[in-house]
Amino acid sequence: IIYVKGNDRHIMQKLLTVVIPSYNASRYLSYAVESLLPAGRCIEVIIVNDGSTDETGEIAEAYAQKHPDMIRVINKENGGHGDAIMAGLKDAKGLYFRVLDSDDRMDKEALEKYIRQIQDLSEAGSLPDLIVTNYVYEKYLEGRKKVVHYRKALPENRIIGWDDIGRFSCGSYILMHAATFRTDLIKESGIRMPRHTYYVDHLFVCYPMMYVKTIYYLDVNLYRYFIGREDQSVNDKVMVSRTDQQIRINRILLYDLDPEKSENENQKEYLYYYIELVTSATMSLLLYSNTRKGEKQWEALLREIRLKKPEAYERFMRRPFFLHPVRPVMNLPHAISYPLFRLIYCVLRYFFMFS
Repeated sequence: IIYVKGNDRHIMQKLLTVVIPSYNASRYLSYAVESLLPAGRCIEVIIVNDGSTDETGEIAEAYAQKHPDMIRVINKENGGHGDAIMAGLKDAKGLYFRVLDSDDRMDKEALEKYIRQIQDLSEAGSLPDLIVTNYVYEKYLEGRKKVVHYRKALPENRIIGWDDIGRFSCGSYILMHAATFRTDLIKESGIRMPRHTYYVDHLFVCYPMMYVKTIYYLDVNLYRYFIGREDQSVNDKVMVSRTDQQIRINRILLYDLDPEKSENENQKEYLYYYIELVTSATMSLLLYSNTRKGEKQWEALLREIRLKKPEAYERFMRRPFFLHPVRPVMNLPHAISYPLFRLIYCVLRYFFMFS
């Protein structure tokens, strides 16, 4: 339990809330929870049992009974990943808030440095809106991993504003795995995530990012993101089968969030860039499906964006190929550009290990 000094908030409060949304996660949940135990009672862990039909609930309750000062369980009917996160957020009492998926885990050494840094910031009364840490893609079946860091874009170990940020490398934008938001900020951001919909992690990042003014980057490889299982939502075959949900999230980002509300040009540019990246991911899925239906869906979506969000469309068409392939794919003959794009996408996906 930590005594928070800043802003006249003389209260006893946990440093961090970690929500673990869990649906039929009995095979993996223990690894996620065990990875957090070294942090001790200065954090709270909320396991959200999202209507599981396996032993997830029993495993969660056993941990809560063993660590009552640290772990709590919320049992609810199934509503999907985003709905589980929202349930945990509603009940969060920590100074900061982040998500750990039930099939991922935290690195022990990095976790110790991360918690120590949050404590130092709280004791100094300096509470950045967002703390950014690295994450690691781990394809355990292939024995490969890739660290995603932010050393080129974010100065380390000091609180910065948007004007201090450099250019993000391709593929190093801030995902949910890297983001720890001040709990008050994310609750006040008006964040909404639809039920029974995958890929809501983009909304988790973008809603509060609209209100972030200060950022702290800690260069530790905290989050271990395990990919490669056949049943994962980010498995390529599963993602292709759920393109309708990807498009749904894409539309929310395009039409519900308005980067123009930002008064800072760097923040505005980042938000537009993130939305463009998600749109490029949508295009990638639709073309990767290698079906005429997917190609028509992409062409229709691009026409829709041109009509409903012309400023975003113009940005897509201005970007060079190595950032966003929309312009060359649409301008070249489709008999050439579509197969070429699929080939390039597969090569990049292998080397950069994105999901």
